[in-house]
Amino acid sequence: MAADPTQMQLALILGADSTHFESLISNLMSSTNEQRSQAESVFNLCKETHPDALCLKLAHLLQSSPHPEARTMSAILLRRQLTPDDSWLWPGLAPTTQSSIKSVLLGCLQSEDVKSITKKLCDTVSELASGILPDGGWPELLPFMFQCVTSDNTKLQEVALLIFGQLAHYIGETLVPQLGTLHSVFLQCLSSSKSSDVRIAALGASINFIQCLSSASDRDRFQDLLPLMMQTLTEALNCGQEATAQEALELLIELAGTEPRFLRRQLVDVVGSMLQIAEAESLEEGTRHLAIEFVITLAEARERAPGMMRKLPQFIRRLFAILMNMLLDIEDDPAWHSAETEDEDAGETSNYGFGQECLDRLSISLGGNTVVPVASELLPTYLAAPEWQKHHAALIALAQIAEGCSKVMIKNLEHVVSMVLNSFQDAHPRVRWAAINAIGQLSTDLGPDLQVKYHHLVLPALAGSMDDFQNPRVQAHAASAVLNFTENCTPDILIPYLDGIVSKLLVLLQNGKQMVQEGALTALASVADSSQEQFQKYYDAVMPYLKTILMNANDKSTRMLRAKAMECISLVGMAVGKEKFREDAKQVMDVLMSLQQSQLETDDPTASYMLQAWARLCKCLGQDFLPYMGYVMPPLLQSAQLKPDVTITSADSDAEIDEDDDSIETITLGDKRIGIKTSVLEEKATACNMLCCYADELKEGFFPWIDQVAFTLVPLLKFYFHEEVRKAAVSAMPELLRSAKLAVEKGQSQGRDETYIKQLSDYIIPNLVEALHKEPEVEICASMLDALNECIQISGRYLDEKQVRSIVDEIKLVMTASSSRKHERADRAKGEDFDAEERELLREENEQEEELFDQIGDCLGTLIKTFRGSFLPFFDELSSYLTPMLGKDKSSEERRIAICIFDDVVEHCREAALKYYDSYLPFLLEACNDEYPDVRQAAVYGVGVCAEFGGSVFKTLVGEALSRLDNVIRHPNALHSDNVMAYDNAVSALGKICQFHRDSINATQIVPAWLSCLPIKGDLIEAKVVHERLCSMVERSDRELLGPNNQYLSKIVAVFAEVLCAGNDLATEQTTSRMINLLRQLQQTLPPSTLASTWSSLQPQQQLALQSILSS
Repeated sequence: MAADPTQMQLALILGADSTHFESLISNLMSSTNEQRSQAESVFNLCKETHPDALCLKLAHLLQSSPHPEARTMSAILLRRQLTPDDSWLWPGLAPTTQSSIKSVLLGCLQSEDVKSITKKLCDTVSELASGILPDGGWPELLPFMFQCVTSDNTKLQEVALLIFGQLAHYIGETLVPQLGTLHSVFLQCLSSSKSSDVRIAALGASINFIQCLSSASDRDRFQDLLPLMMQTLTEALNCGQEATAQEALELLIELAGTEPRFLRRQLVDVVGSMLQIAEAESLEEGTRHLAIEFVITLAEARERAPGMMRKLPQFIRRLFAILMNMLLDIEDDPAWHSAETEDEDAGETSNYGFGQECLDRLSISLGGNTVVPVASELLPTYLAAPEWQKHHAALIALAQIAEGCSKVMIKNLEHVVSMVLNSFQDAHPRVRWAAINAIGQLSTDLGPDLQVKYHHLVLPALAGSMDDFQNPRVQAHAASAVLNFTENCTPDILIPYLDGIVSKLLVLLQNGKQMVQEGALTALASVADSSQEQFQKYYDAVMPYLKTILMNANDKSTRMLRAKAMECISLVGMAVGKEKFREDAKQVMDVLMSLQQSQLETDDPTASYMLQAWARLCKCLGQDFLPYMGYVMPPLLQSAQLKPDVTITSADSDAEIDEDDDSIETITLGDKRIGIKTSVLEEKATACNMLCCYADELKEGFFPWIDQVAFTLVPLLKFYFHEEVRKAAVSAMPELLRSAKLAVEKGQSQGRDETYIKQLSDYIIPNLVEALHKEPEVEICASMLDALNECIQISGRYLDEKQVRSIVDEIKLVMTASSSRKHERADRAKGEDFDAEERELLREENEQEEELFDQIGDCLGTLIKTFRGSFLPFFDELSSYLTPMLGKDKSSEERRIAICIFDDVVEHCREAALKYYDSYLPFLLEACNDEYPDVRQAAVYGVGVCAEFGGSVFKTLVGEALSRLDNVIRHPNALHSDNVMAYDNAVSALGKICQFHRDSINATQIVPAWLSCLPIKGDLIEAKVVHERLCSMVERSDRELLGPNNQYLSKIVAVFAEVLCAGNDLATEQTTSRMINLLRQLQQTLPPSTLASTWSSLQPQQQLALQSILSS
């Protein structure tokens, strides 16, 4: 029988003649895909069938090949085979193979003379050691390394230190017994080695150990190395070895980010040295940037060392001055003035860009209380200087720090605004541009305060800048700033300026410079969006221009103009509404349709603008849009299904992803570096948002697309490359279920019945729960719970017990995770540098956490309303999570949510809930007088519900309940806007006690007391319930309510009058018609004198209103 050709090929490759194996290895490095993938499959076959032979061949090649590329490749391939992972070969290799490989690796470490290969060998040794050293699988390794590190051979010293550094990373805790020896080795190498390579390797190893040690006292043993670590840096600089210095800086930056507290004892010296480097103009830009990066990284390491850098104001002042100085590195390049697009940044250097970025990061990490005083000293001197560059720098800096300093800057708004507006008149166009830029940024970061207080100064200034025809860039930027200003602006502020702004923008639309036209289009779109129906009066003037641009901007150079015209038309259409827009809408949509069917180039912005324009047109036209959906959906689904354009390299590979390329975002995951093309992600996110808009807008009309959209979006609930994609997918889930349910109910579901809703629900809800389980962001977890709650409201009755179980289990996990995050925050608050800025940050993080709890409460409430008594076994499981939330140590929001959940159980489970009264009612009664009004409201509402459904169980507590409710009702500020909801709910609860426990109270006193509180006007839901109850009591001539000789009748009539005058706010239509009937009966049955006195007790306008109601 003929031998298998593959087996023969393998026998050749792994045989005695090593040329075959070498050619396989060189094919693995081939630049042609076909040759490479063929070699890969042969290599993998060797690995599966002859792992021992393969590993020995690689080891032999590493040891004996004269070709550096072959040795490099075999070091890399050996590392991959020996790395402990799912397909780890090592345990399956024969003991003889294992021991050969170990000795070859250690031999090569000594004999290899190409530095890059030695480093790869260190990686291979470290990976293998991380898997076998902890279990005693390589007893020779540590003695060998200690021997190397104490030898006179600097190459071997460096090798040992590199491996120690990597082992710290992998199995640091295993090496703790050796810490004493390691410490003295590192000390020796840092202090007395002549080789900069050895010192850098010792620096890296020391830093890796500091990072991997979990015990602070172990870390502290390395404190005395810090001056030597810094010395490595300064010596390299003194000897002009900037490349070495930059390596040292990169290692120290890593330490600053992960273990900032290690630096605190020597912080002043360390930060001082870094600022000295940053100030040294003789050094390379790259070195100075890294020194600044170190200080900024320390400022940003707030979770690990909150507030530490704010204790050094003198350094902040120096750093701010350094960054301001970098902003001066700008030239007045003619290309900037003649540019065709807004993003031309001619004259800006890398120094300038880095300075800008660092000011932004510094202000966000340190906050306004630290940064604003420093800026207030420096910026005025820059603005007073003669050079235009200094004016420009001050305005750019102001824009950069606004986001981080917004709270403090809002307090000094007048000063900030006047500083910027003064520069609108500067002689230099780049300064005027920077002033406009600052106003745009401040409108975003300090809005809406800035808009409310200074619209009368800012809008005229921007309008003036639009007249700067000599400088199109200034004009275009002024139009863009109008966009920033109006985005944060209410129509009433804008209306007085609309005439002036719209007419100026129309002039700019007819300008020859395309950049100016684009700016004008964006501004018009935003003005229309902010002024809504007020824009109708400009529609006839504006729309013809917009349509002309849309129809005529057809060549490659004007694509962006056409895209912006599309955006503007759709926003104007939405602002003025369907009736006004209808005539033009068809024409516009025909243009869009023909564009959609033409072949757009891949980099044409039209496509993404069109996605959004279609969705706005749908919002404007509603169901009239349905005929276009067939054209809109296919490309939209295609965009939503885009695969992320991802490049994956190993984190230590030499194939660098271009980190400075703005169109690529890089993330490092373990030992992989992932580069993702952001434009693809943004298009995908936009498309997902649009799908959600269509489902929301078209409701049952969206039915034909539900399946395709569900199969597209459900997997994207776990799309971790981009938050916006996940958020859009989450928001769409309830919309899809709602569309399906409405279509089935209205008979528009193409013959599908309720089983379709169940199938869809069975697909969406479990996937949403699973995504919630894996979601890393708290804010998105809250959105997922919100969506889950809506889904349960829509299709809850289709859920089976298993699905409810998974939802409840997930809620428990979310609560546990939240509470551990809170503990971490509490620990942060105990830090020695913890200060007011940090407290503010923690408060914001805790608010996000409360939003999460809020959604949990809503979800549980919906489950209780849906499943009633059958949910109680789950409620019993949850009570160990909910009861602690009632504790005094918990936030008011947590207490409120726990009370609301119990209220829901009582209200919807009735008799089945009686068993919980004993444990929950005491909490409820106590919370009636809680200091927080929201907690009081939930508690008094609960008392009312217990009174209604608690029967004899509640009877014994009526007395205490009355006294608690009385405290709420008689509180001196009971009707203050903060307290009125609690007051109204207390009145409602009192009414329920009057109705359901009349025999347990002194009714002749309490019923009139209740009546005296009516009508209630704050909580409109309770108002309807209470006034309906009053109506029923009057209808049955309730004795205590009417009082002896009908003495309370005039009060009842006055309440009716007030309720009826309020339209449908305070009572349902049914209740109001019952009230009117009762009043008519009184007119007919009461003696005229009684009627007259009752009538005269009303206010004149009430009398008139009642007369007209009763006579109609």
